[in-house]
Amino acid sequence: MLKPRVEFGPKLDLKKIRREYLKGGLKYDDLARDPIVQFERWMKQSMDARIHDPSAMTLATVDESGQPSQRIVLLKHVDQEGFVFYTNYESRKAKEIEENSKVSLHFPWHMLERQVKVCGYAERVDSTESLNYFLSRPLESRLAAWASPQSQSVSSRAMLMQQFNAMKDKFSKGEVPLPDFWGGYRVIPTEIEFWQGGANRLHDRFEYTLEYDGEWSIERLAP
Repeated sequence: MLKPRVEFGPKLDLKKIRREYLKGGLKYDDLARDPIVQFERWMKQSMDARIHDPSAMTLATVDESGQPSQRIVLLKHVDQEGFVFYTNYESRKAKEIEENSKVSLHFPWHMLERQVKVCGYAERVDSTESLNYFLSRPLESRLAAWASPQSQSVSSRAMLMQQFNAMKDKFSKGEVPLPDFWGGYRVIPTEIEFWQGGANRLHDRFEYTLEYDGEWSIERLAP
């Protein structure tokens, strides 16, 4: 195992990092009654504002010991059924989802002073949906899915590139097939919170909760 080097630099005075949130508020009457409609509205506004990586979201999972883990993944589809992302089914995130399907997503749209948090459970999408998305990826991304033993220890980047080139040679005369260890997950939401920054730290927060009858209730939360 690599041992980190111990280096001492200047102390960071993080207390001085401070600003006001003044881009606007969020009112109950402005919300869509359906949280997916509201999410799509905010996603479009994020894309129109040309913020970096608007589809990037933090995915939080929990292992069998109760240890949470987070990483950034990309949202590739959203509809009334949920939020879809793709990964290696042998990765740490996938193994944790198989043990505990409860997950959380977080969209940090800092430039618009907005956040969206999604809580729910994840389940695999069917192989046809995974295949359709896989074939839409650039060739290099499809090869990388085959080459990378995601979340496993590797000796060097050179080894990864060697494996990538080996896959490139292997599939040079035909289509790159969908690996049986790669595919999508759909996060089916049970709670979705919309956060809009406000002056004096009095932020606006609205939480949608899925009720037993399939309808969504909405309540304002204190910041």
